[in-house]
Amino acid sequence: MSTTTAVADLEPALRVSTLELFFDLVFVFTITQLTAVLAEDLSGPGLLRVLLMLGVIWWMYGGYAWLTNAVAPSSGLRRGLLITGMGGFLVVALAVPEAFGGAGWAFGAAYFVVNAVHTGLFLLAGGRRAAGALAWLGPLNATSAGLVLAGGLAPQSWRYACWTSALALQIASPYLHPIGGFTIGPAHFVERHGLVVIVALGESVVAIGVGAAGHRLDVGLVAVAVLGLLLAYLLWWAYFGAGEDERAEHSLNAIVDPNRRARKALEAFGYAHYPLLLGIVALAAGVKKAIGHLGEPLPLGPALALGGGVALFLGADAAFRRILAIGRARYRVAGAVLALATVQLAGLAAWAQLAALVLTLTVVAAVERRLSTAGLAPA
Repeated sequence: MSTTTAVADLEPALRVSTLELFFDLVFVFTITQLTAVLAEDLSGPGLLRVLLMLGVIWWMYGGYAWLTNAVAPSSGLRRGLLITGMGGFLVVALAVPEAFGGAGWAFGAAYFVVNAVHTGLFLLAGGRRAAGALAWLGPLNATSAGLVLAGGLAPQSWRYACWTSALALQIASPYLHPIGGFTIGPAHFVERHGLVVIVALGESVVAIGVGAAGHRLDVGLVAVAVLGLLLAYLLWWAYFGAGEDERAEHSLNAIVDPNRRARKALEAFGYAHYPLLLGIVALAAGVKKAIGHLGEPLPLGPALALGGGVALFLGADAAFRRILAIGRARYRVAGAVLALATVQLAGLAAWAQLAALVLTLTVVAAVERRLSTAGLAPA
């Protein structure tokens, strides 16, 4: 089915409820836990563990965003089931530090509960079209949740295999069945994911305080803390400051084919937001480590976390813009390359790399703002 290229009449806006915001606080705790795990072990295996955990968690969190986009928590039963799912997410977050150790069973069991509540609430109140879509998606989600549970109960070597298989199945599942049966209300959908990005960026600010604990407050510590705050602000600007959220809402509204709209929503807010959030986690872990070094050379692991985190965020945001055709992507890609190049400066001092990252993001923002003021078309 063809789609219109002009902006369609905006659909009635369904805004995010306060219960959904409450739900998001649990997800923020998950980001905090993942940041702590990565900061503790900035090796390849440590990154792999975070990749797998964030991947499966983000898939089901995204599932709940789709759920509340179609099923408002407007009754006691719906709210009760949503709170049950929230409890499952909380246990998952609590298990994150030892998910590849003794708490694997708790991670897997709680994840299975999260999945079951999601499917049950969709079938209960999602309507006939959603129920039809779940006839295909439900078994695939249940299979991936079963793999997570089996991995949590299995020895550690099998855990990697099970959770990798679960994540691979989740990524592939939308291409194994039609997803047009799920209703996408653009205003609510865009706002919900934007709020997640905001609260996740807050974790990088929290990391400043955690990293500063136990260090004497002097001019150097204040300078590095301010640089960390500026980094978080500039990433906020990259996502929100150019009106990206409003353009994303209009872009989804312009798609009249429900299957294509759902596919675009999945690609932009599911697949593209996964590396974007991973970038925030890596940045927060790097900032946490950098605070303790100040004027000293920064080890390679934290330096890669800082530069790589910013690069991942910018690269994912460029992909997000390209998918929805909502703005320039080339300058974000250039910024990502420059962010990776700042790793070389970490050998001088932590503050040197942080200052270079702030400068890089500032230049990207200034160039884009100048082009926008000149009225040049997105590219």
